[in-house]
Amino acid sequence: MRQGTGQGAGRGAARSARERLRERRAAAQGTARRVLSRAGFRRTLRDQLALLWEAAPRVYDLDEPGDLYGSRVVEALERRVAALLGTEAAAFFPTGTMAQQVALRCWAGRTGNPTVALHGLSHPEVHERNAFSTVSGLRPVRLTSEPRQPTADEVRDFEEPFGALMLELPLRDAGFLLPSWEELVEVVEAARERDAVVHFDGARLWESTVHFGRPLEEIAGLADSVYVSFYKSLDGFGGAALAGPRTLVEEAAVWRHRYGGMVFQQFPTALSALVGLDRELPRLPEYVAHARVVAAALREGFAEAGVPWARVHPEEPHTHEFQVWLPYDGDVLAEAAVRQAEETGTLLFGVPWDRAGPGLGVTEVTVRADGLAWAADEVKAAVADFVARVAEVAEEVSG
Repeated sequence: MRQGTGQGAGRGAARSARERLRERRAAAQGTARRVLSRAGFRRTLRDQLALLWEAAPRVYDLDEPGDLYGSRVVEALERRVAALLGTEAAAFFPTGTMAQQVALRCWAGRTGNPTVALHGLSHPEVHERNAFSTVSGLRPVRLTSEPRQPTADEVRDFEEPFGALMLELPLRDAGFLLPSWEELVEVVEAARERDAVVHFDGARLWESTVHFGRPLEEIAGLADSVYVSFYKSLDGFGGAALAGPRTLVEEAAVWRHRYGGMVFQQFPTALSALVGLDRELPRLPEYVAHARVVAAALREGFAEAGVPWARVHPEEPHTHEFQVWLPYDGDVLAEAAVRQAEETGTLLFGVPWDRAGPGLGVTEVTVRADGLAWAADEVKAAVADFVARVAEVAEEVSG
């Protein structure tokens, strides 16, 4: 009994330590002078509203009446998305989780097959609590769980029929990975050979144009339907859109109502999405280009600092986001990152470090507007300082 109590107390203390670390990280994100990315949702409510008030008149007439159940400014956003993606229509959704369930259940009604072929690391499989099957009557099957995009052969050779192929572009949990353009075309053609429709989980599709070397409408044109997010890369308050054929979008709007997505007023979110399309979308190629500079500097910095093994993945980022893997416990790395920010005002790694295995940590790096000010030498200097703090924290833990 005493042993169990001691173990419980130990787990509680570990949780408390991690909670304090989260609080310190959040404070550091707000006060650090140098960051690679400062997402809008981390600003105060006052600052977020002030920025929206300043930018919104450039994208919409604020003297117009507000929206009611998806009208006016929401419809303007839908038309803008459809034009950007080259589709007949688009529908606004409060969340991407809802948008994708609705899209795929609509396709299941058309194909007569509720089976959805997808990647084992895709968002619905990892982050949505089995919503496809539990809520929408869909049957997800995994083409692969390897940390890469599915191949055309895996699509062609899958052992059972499926009505839809869902591709997450880029695949976040594998390192924000994209296939080559030729690979993507081949995978889509393989699905067509099996009479399956193709749906793109394009939450981060906006920044894929650099890697593919193609405009958005050509990329989206490969799929039968596409979901895009307004907050992940565009810095909106939230929301998503489903784009595709008009008949599909009209049916999706009916299901949106049934799912509880017919919200009375959504103008703050819709306005922030329009601002993101106006302000952030044109800058994403610049972010991607500089992410490659930062990634190379990180890799060189860890080598120069004598870290026995370090990996930036992918070696040349496909988007403005990528992973960093280091041979230290995640808690040690997290403490070192926060400590660096508190003591120097530089937050090199602003999101949590996860334990990827014994003595192995992984985190994600995003480069946005704030990161453009970092030269390669400044990144390497920050790495050297970070590695010194990792050694300091590791010694404290072992001692």
